[in-house]
Amino acid sequence: MPRQLFEYHPAIGYRYIPNIKARVPFEGGGYLLRANELGFRSHRPFREARTSGYRRVLLFGDSYTAGEGVSDPQRYSDLLEAAVPRLEVYNFGMPGTGTDQQYLAWREFAAAMEHDLVILAVLVENIRRVHAQYRPFFDENGLRRIHAKPYYTLNGTTLELHNVPPRREPVELSELRPEERAGVDEEGRFGRLRQVVNALGGKAVLQRLTRYQPVPEYDSGTTPAWRLMRAIIGQWVSSIGGKVLIMPIPLYHHVEELSDASPYQERFHEMAKELGCELHDPLPDLRRYSMAERRHFRFERDPHLTVEGHRALAASLAPVVERLLPREDVV
Repeated sequence: MPRQLFEYHPAIGYRYIPNIKARVPFEGGGYLLRANELGFRSHRPFREARTSGYRRVLLFGDSYTAGEGVSDPQRYSDLLEAAVPRLEVYNFGMPGTGTDQQYLAWREFAAAMEHDLVILAVLVENIRRVHAQYRPFFDENGLRRIHAKPYYTLNGTTLELHNVPPRREPVELSELRPEERAGVDEEGRFGRLRQVVNALGGKAVLQRLTRYQPVPEYDSGTTPAWRLMRAIIGQWVSSIGGKVLIMPIPLYHHVEELSDASPYQERFHEMAKELGCELHDPLPDLRRYSMAERRHFRFERDPHLTVEGHRALAASLAPVVERLLPREDVV
């Protein structure tokens, strides 16, 4: 994710440079990006008052929701808006963020906005990000730099927010104590092994043979990472006070049946039931496509959703959103 598209923000860490227009180099030829005055990808302003005659959805997530790799109209949020009559979707997706920073974005930018539904689109890998205090990014010279992020800890049952505002300048690993280095999100397990296998090919075979589990933090309802994630989402849902839909976005490992999805599915099902909010698991819909079609839901080298992946996700989500929104004739 190129850092030069973003600017520092004291509450959430960073955001897109407001009103930026750019063509971003990417696998497959690149994509067009435009941000509004709040610093989120959109061709229109995000206004507090609901647009007359329209239903409104506020959508939160990371780069899969922001649409890294595809142009704005090709994102599942825009496709959802086109599929459901008289709907406007405010997409607050922000690449590289965890559910903790997305909650802070809600508090900072969206809590006062009129809406009919809030969707928390949680890439299941985000469970590692909420447990992290630092995240890697690439600067304008292509160098990998470590940046501090806002983060929560759980003191008993109480969430405590730290590192707001976060430091502006990147952090050198040599500055961090050994225990602090454990707070750097290294973006996945078995990093060196993954690099070797990616270079040589055969990654899918290796994952099947090793029964690769990319998100073991979901294996139990008592892991520290899940307890923290659960507490953040619980506080967020409570603060919304209206209709909330939680949608866990699976990794390609789950879509392509390289890994067992049941642990994270069980955790999200338990949580939604406890919180009394709606849950939509798109994985069964995504798995109804052929394996060849599913393989084209992601790029050849990058795991982000392709245009086909966004279409499939929007098709899964649209009837659920339509059911949860007020009828058109009562808007």
